[in-house]
Amino acid sequence: MKFGRTTAGSSRALRLDPFSLPVRFEAEDLAADGRRRIVDLHRERIVLRRSVGGMRMALNMPVAAFRGIAIRLYGQPDQAPTAISVVLEHTDPALSLPLFSSPDTDDIVAEWQTWGRVLGLPLLVAEGDGTLREPFARLGQLRIEAPTWRRRRRSTIARRRPSRLLRRQPGALAASPLVHRGEREIIARN
Repeated sequence: MKFGRTTAGSSRALRLDPFSLPVRFEAEDLAADGRRRIVDLHRERIVLRRSVGGMRMALNMPVAAFRGIAIRLYGQPDQAPTAISVVLEHTDPALSLPLFSSPDTDDIVAEWQTWGRVLGLPLLVAEGDGTLREPFARLGQLRIEAPTWRRRRRSTIARRRPSRLLRRQPGALAASPLVHRGEREIIARN
């Protein structure tokens, strides 16, 4: 995406492609001149460029400095949300970056999980009061889930069969081994 151009797709939605990094885009910045900042987003780092009071500055941060990828709902508290977005959250709210925004909720979970996987950050959900929480239990970088049953063979019906029948049977030698005598061997020699 080039500076000053709109994203591909619908004009109602902001969508950055997580698989075409690095990408450069504009984001809103209330403290900057012209209320805009330029963001260079890479897999390992993020560069924020803005101008404040005529002074140009660039802030280079690692992706690990961000808290995670959050889903935020926008609208009135007692009504249905008017917009939903996926945001790269920082401890300083002024440094948080929108990655996907749309009035529709069709692709929001897929976008949220894809950005979390690509950037290697935890998935977060924004509560009504603005606090962030993790929807899944984690142990370090490992997500914890309920254990699943052991998968046997490649059949869905295998779960219903006793495991004793799934064991291999030992081979048995014949009582009288088969011996071939007086036959000509066919061997290619040359």
